Amino acid sequence: MKLRRSLLYMPGTDWRKIEKAAVELEADSVCMDLEDGVAFGAKEDARETVVRALESLEFGRSERLVRVNEMDSGLVEADLAAVLPAHPDGIVLPKVRSGQHVAWVHDHISSAEARYGWTPGGIPLLLIIESARGLVFLEEIIHATHRTAALIFGAEDYAADIGAVRTKHGMEVLYARSRVVALAKAFNLHAIDIVYADFGDDSGFKADALQGMVLGYTGKQLIHPAQVPLVHTIYTPKDAEIARAIRIVEAYTAHQAEGAGAFALDGKMVDAPVLKQAEMVLERARVAGRLP
Repeated sequence: MKLRRSLLYMPGTDWRKIEKAAVELEADSVCMDLEDGVAFGAKEDARETVVRALESLEFGRSERLVRVNEMDSGLVEADLAAVLPAHPDGIVLPKVRSGQHVAWVHDHISSAEARYGWTPGGIPLLLIIESARGLVFLEEIIHATHRTAALIFGAEDYAADIGAVRTKHGMEVLYARSRVVALAKAFNLHAIDIVYADFGDDSGFKADALQGMVLGYTGKQLIHPAQVPLVHTIYTPKDAEIARAIRIVEAYTAHQAEGAGAFALDGKMVDAPVLKQAEMVLERARVAGRLP
């Protein structure tokens, strides 16, 4: 399953920004937005621009995602009808509140895959949880389809939904932020962390991204190109971390071959949870190009 350290939003109406993201920025995922980044009267123009980008631009190593409008908008069917024939690499569904929302989109994608002879289930869904209702029904949402690859937490809309006041320390969204990542990991999904809206505050962004990684998130939503290298730095393990992770995996394999369970390495106990953490470090290193 693809690990996404950086998910960069680009307005679906802005060809220049989409082209720059495709050619220059090296985000793991470029998400062309038909929702919040597009005025209501410009939705059709945005669909046309996004389809043109999907069909004509080379995105290099970047995954090509499309964020459609929310289910209650009445626009999702037209969004999917426009973009699915251009075969995006994934669909981002915002403001998910129920499993019915997810199942409906799943069925539309499945129909397109059958119509064009594509691999069934090959277009993943990434679901944004950004309401109290979405949080309450999260297990139902996850079980609605096998197509879901990642959960994304939307802190701004969530805070507005519950009447919280957003702060830089983020205590008002900590419970929801933690629940989303916990449920994602419980069902073997990736978890993509909140937007940091003050794109001129590099130190604040780094602190926020580090907090998300410590909580267990595997990547972060971004709204400005300058945030791409910053988040990659946070989510890329340092040389010492990689070296220790390799030692843990090698030592664990050797001890298992000898019939041993937990063991000590450099004065610290190593068991299955420690191995799992080491394997995640190595996976992040591979995504960053630090390991083959």
